[in-house]
Formats: sequence, structure tokens, C-alpha cells
Amino acid sequence: MSFADTLRQLSSAEDFFSALHVDYDPQILNVARLHILRKMRLYLEADKGDLADESLQKQQYQHYLAQAYNDFVHSSPIKERLFKVHQEAVKPVKLPMVKLTSLTIPPE
Repeated sequence: MSFADTLRQLSSAEDFFSALHVDYDPQILNVARLHILRKMRLYLEADKGDLADESLQKQQYQHYLAQAYNDFVHSSPIKERLFKVHQEAVKPVKLPMVKLTSLTIPPE
């Protein structure tokens, strides 16, 4: 069975991590599974490398899955904004801080 055929049979994020021999923390994967797989796909689409050699193809998939996973170890789905629902969500506004010493009590 070819590497591409093997990938087509995978049905869960855990299957991808297992097939590509990438370690993961189940807690992180439970929160960001779709985001990680989408980020991996974006990395693969951006890479115009030669995918004819199956061993190189597997290494490339393994590398990008690990890279995508690592992105979510250090970030969150909301910060990464990969899906439309996150892209269209209002970003939190950082309000400027005011020194307490600059505040005055209004006269009565």
C-alpha cells in the first residue's frame, strides 16, 4: 500500500500522529485537533517540494504535522485564527492603562 493510500484511510487526528510517528499530548490534541490538521495542510500547500519520493513525502508530512502541533503547544486556536469563525470574531481590544496617581477625585 502506498503512503498516499495509507493517509486516505486515516480517520482521526490520533491516526495521523500514530501513522507519522509524531508524539503528542492528548490534552492539546483534544482542544486543537482540527486546527492542527488544517495548519499542517496549509504548510503542505505552501511547500512546493517534490512529492514523488514516498520516503521524502512521509518525512515532509511528519515535519509539518510536528510543526503544526508545536504551533498549538505555544499558541491557541483563537490566536491562530485558522477558521472563518475565529477570523471574523472581534479581536479583544487592549485598553490603555492609566496610572493611579493621575486620577483625581472630583469635587463634591
